[in-house]
Amino acid sequence: MLASASPRRRELLAQLTPEFVVSPGDVDERLDPARLQESLAALALDKAQAAAAAVPDAIVLAADTVVVIDGEVLGKPADANDARGMLRRLSGREHRVLTGVAVLDTRTGRAETRVVESRVVMRPFDAGAVDRYVASGEPLDKAGAYAIQGLGGVLVEAVAGSYSNVVGLPLDETRALLEAFGVPVRRDASSGASA
Repeated sequence: MLASASPRRRELLAQLTPEFVVSPGDVDERLDPARLQESLAALALDKAQAAAAAVPDAIVLAADTVVVIDGEVLGKPADANDARGMLRRLSGREHRVLTGVAVLDTRTGRAETRVVESRVVMRPFDAGAVDRYVASGEPLDKAGAYAIQGLGGVLVEAVAGSYSNVVGLPLDETRALLEAFGVPVRRDASSGASA
């Protein structure tokens, strides 16, 4: 079971295993910036546990992705102005993308988490490019206000680490977690890792 409403995570998970159901869990998504990695792993596990409450016999996968620049966590923008501000901050600079992933076996209570980090360098772009991108509507439900796999890909200069992590689900780490829980997965799915 995928405990996420994200269409991007559904598409990525389908590369690993075609058979799963989607049932998002509703949790408080506040993070502790001082303990970001631990907090992100705990949030992913909270999401898995919330979704698992309704399913007594399942392997539950949950994840949460954030963008970090200058030590500040950028989640999803509140509105178009917030998206513009985020994008202006990212222009011409490097930032980190972290995803917490959790897998929970509801039969045994066994759970494991991972946090994966990638680094992304954005191209310098002007206010006009920001306005056009925000007008597309794409940035409004994305951490850091951009989608590397969509129109926002033209704003990206380079990725160090897992491309799929930047999209929202690190495939290599997720594959390893699912295999550890006995879930059959495809070995040929590409993580899009780059250096």
